[in-house]
Amino acid sequence: MTSRIVYTGDLRTELTHLQSGTVIENDAPTDNQGKGERFSPTDMLATSLGSCMITTMAIRAADMNLNFTGTSINITKIMSSDAPRRVSGIVAELNFTKDFIATDEQKEQLIRIARSCPVEKSLHPNIKLDVTFNW
Repeated sequence: MTSRIVYTGDLRTELTHLQSGTVIENDAPTDNQGKGERFSPTDMLATSLGSCMITTMAIRAADMNLNFTGTSINITKIMSSDAPRRVSGIVAELNFTKDFIATDEQKEQLIRIARSCPVEKSLHPNIKLDVTFNW
């Protein structure tokens, strides 16, 4: 097993990562009867894409001896306006620090790695992805 999820009431769940014991709480979003005080499940879906992209890029950057520390991703989740409720798009804006110095070839490799991360490859093809790399 990977995780255990317990409904704790008030449209909130507690998620436990079984290998590490790390606990995260989820909350329903305010546009769906929740308080919006924690990540919603769909927030986590979109955020997982960014985390996967930046992690796989960091692995490759380390292999290339590039300073990747401080690289960030801003994620915007877009929900569909029609039924059924679903994520219809994700905007990912990757921002590199001024200390990040890479050749054009290294940048191309990092883009390929980011765009082939396991989370992106697991998303439904109808989810529109808008990814920007700000070098």
